[in-house]
Amino acid sequence: MTPAGTGNPGAVTRALCDLRPSHSRRPPTCALAIDYKRKLDAVRRRVQNEQLGHRGRKDDPLYRARRVLLRGEERLDEKAAARLASLLALGDPDGEVAIAYRIKERLRDFYNTYDPAEARAMLEELQRHCVKRAMPPEVQKLGRTIRQWFDKICNFHMARVSNGPTESLNNLIKRIKRIGFGFRNFKNYRIRALLYAGKPNWRVLGSIVVQ
Repeated sequence: MTPAGTGNPGAVTRALCDLRPSHSRRPPTCALAIDYKRKLDAVRRRVQNEQLGHRGRKDDPLYRARRVLLRGEERLDEKAAARLASLLALGDPDGEVAIAYRIKERLRDFYNTYDPAEARAMLEELQRHCVKRAMPPEVQKLGRTIRQWFDKICNFHMARVSNGPTESLNNLIKRIKRIGFGFRNFKNYRIRALLYAGKPNWRVLGSIVVQ
């Protein structure tokens, strides 16, 4: 990725990449984003299965709390906060979901912090907390991920960009393929992805060559 106006392909200052092993040799200044909502939801679904022996149903406490858990704490009014607390008391006897919720909020604080040094100290403290044996297994795995990609996660505060848009597009394309039960014709697959992503410019579509 060439910085605007430099014209020098070697002057890479940041990159968008994900957490897959194939991206482990990215430039040292690339920025990575953590999908903390997915980690929280993974804990919720596991605890739900362990407590009730089935996936979430409309009357299950943790299933009813799924959307509130993903909402920012500052956006919860008094009534919503009380509802969340009561649902967690009913469906999360060991407090694992509540722990994951607090981790999620702490990661949000990390991304909302503008001081790079403060953010780095915050993430280091969180990483040490996550890998403790008392933590849920999903949180421990998150701690190991943070440790492995620590510098690249902190690099978010250098340019305040991340791989979020890339992950969003990847998710969209995979969803299209899943809904269509696969595509044998790449041209049709590409057009379907463009239609799902937004209104394509049909005048230039034919001039774009996929290598």
